[in-house]
Amino acid sequence: MSAEPAPTPSGAFEQLLKDRYSCRAFLPRQVETATITRMLEIAQRTPSWCNSQPWQVVITRGAATDRFRTALCEYVAAGHEREPDYPFPREYHGVYLERRRECGFQLYESVGIARGDREASARQAMENYRLFGAPHAMVVTTDEALGVSGVLDCGAWVNNFMLAARSFGVASIAQAAVGAHPKFLRAYFGLPPDRLVVCGMSFGYEDAAHPVNRFRTSRAAVDGVVTWVDV
Repeated sequence: MSAEPAPTPSGAFEQLLKDRYSCRAFLPRQVETATITRMLEIAQRTPSWCNSQPWQVVITRGAATDRFRTALCEYVAAGHEREPDYPFPREYHGVYLERRRECGFQLYESVGIARGDREASARQAMENYRLFGAPHAMVVTTDEALGVSGVLDCGAWVNNFMLAARSFGVASIAQAAVGAHPKFLRAYFGLPPDRLVVCGMSFGYEDAAHPVNRFRTSRAAVDGVVTWVDV
């Protein structure tokens, strides 16, 4: 019996992109530090503006994740409003609003939340601060002086870290909700004032049996996002 042909680099990359998704239910199993280190080493190949490599991250493991989870939930439950270092989108309109709604409806339907059930929606939103039960949390920061270029570079790094994680069978979700409380994060982790929070992230091994992990968001066709210029 002949062996299966080895995947091409483009095929392997495409498969990683297809396999990666925003995981919202994790198993408590820790990811070995050696595996996390390899994921970080791979993500370090991310290109950046003038090779500045502005990303700095904090990663929790073991009991530290549970302490952080508890403290974050208590902070949010106390009524502290979101005060992100970088403004959230002013509004979603047109196709962007349609895509946002599609994702939200898929999420709520997967866990049996009826449209208009604000109490259940609020409980689901709090799962962000429970880190969806993940064994590891991450906070991604950039240097204040680098402005938008630093944020863009960190975004590229976050994407590459999540793809590297997927290549090791590790699931993840980037979280604006966690990053929206930079004052708390700076105080909790002792971050200097010139480090601005880009986003949070939760990662670990997915709970494949949980219904929230069974839906996948759609992607626009190439013709819907590209304008070709030939002359």
